[in-house]
Amino acid sequence: MISSIKCTTSSLTTKLPLPRSQLSILPTIQNVEQNIGFPLLSFKKPLYLSSTENFALLTKPKRKNVTMCQAYEADRSRPLEINIELPNEESAPKLKIGLYFATWWALNVVFNIYNKKVLNAFPYPWLTSTLSLAAGSLMMLISWATRVADSPKVDLDFWKALFPVAVAHTIGHVAATVSMSKVAVSFTHIIKSGEPAFSVLVSTFLLGEAFPMSVYLSLLPIIGGCALAAVTELNFNMIGFMGAMISNLAFVFRNIFSKKGMNGMSVSGLNYYACLSMMSLLILTPFAIAVEGPKVWAAGWQTAVSQIGPNFVWWVVAQSVFYHLYNQVSYMSLDQISPLTFSIGNTMKRISVIVSSIIIFHTPLQPINALGAAIAILG
Repeated sequence: MISSIKCTTSSLTTKLPLPRSQLSILPTIQNVEQNIGFPLLSFKKPLYLSSTENFALLTKPKRKNVTMCQAYEADRSRPLEINIELPNEESAPKLKIGLYFATWWALNVVFNIYNKKVLNAFPYPWLTSTLSLAAGSLMMLISWATRVADSPKVDLDFWKALFPVAVAHTIGHVAATVSMSKVAVSFTHIIKSGEPAFSVLVSTFLLGEAFPMSVYLSLLPIIGGCALAAVTELNFNMIGFMGAMISNLAFVFRNIFSKKGMNGMSVSGLNYYACLSMMSLLILTPFAIAVEGPKVWAAGWQTAVSQIGPNFVWWVVAQSVFYHLYNQVSYMSLDQISPLTFSIGNTMKRISVIVSSIIIFHTPLQPINALGAAIAILG
């Protein structure tokens, strides 16, 4: 119902730009001014319309064969019925860590072989340990200078956080080298296979971490196997045994401190270990000079070169370079794993080291000794 209509001449005479097809269906409206003679027309009474069919601008076309589509909110619980294989997001990191572990273990085997050859001809573990750290430091300085590797941006707080890690790394490195200078490589690594036990004990009593009961039960075969291997060792040496035990404890603290120090820092594992080697070198050098000294080193070097020949120099270079490389790769893997996983991977690495050292150095091994090593590693 329309209560009133007001129209003017200008408004009524304005022509709308409508298509010709649409004008044919509109109702005819004559000029109000001509019929009535008033410029303004107003009705107070309501105007009733009996039909609105002629006011339709367009007729609705008839549609045939219309396809009905329904949309609904996506539900993740309903599987997609399409054959699209989505890539597994977890496979790439696992593959990367696996490659790190394989490279780490292979480099460690080579290092242990050359390290034992050097120590057999040149029984001065303090100098040997110092040369290993010096070679790695020199390699990284050259890499930074030639921009093969990006130099780290560190501050004083970084070096303060790195200091306890460097102390633990220095102690563990020297203790392991002293152990291998006194006993067979296989025996040192059998004892060092107990490192996860030290990791669990330190994490439990000092850090307050809790582990499943299966982890604690696994300590029994680890400790028992190491004890059985130590008791049945033919060439047992207390200094060698204690060196391996001290190395276990020191490396556990190194891994824990390293993981805490690397959290929240933009330094990669590659540069982190490079800085660690440099600081450890500064810590170790004065102690090495005090314990052994240049005079002892000069005499021992001449004896080794006269007995072995020029190959001895190659052995020293090889053991120093491979020591840095295998530790560098291990720290690259430590970027993405926990300290306990790192210790377990370190233990599994010892299987290849033990087997290869027994084959190369013809180390005598009793069945009961092999059983102890197997129990410790399986634990």
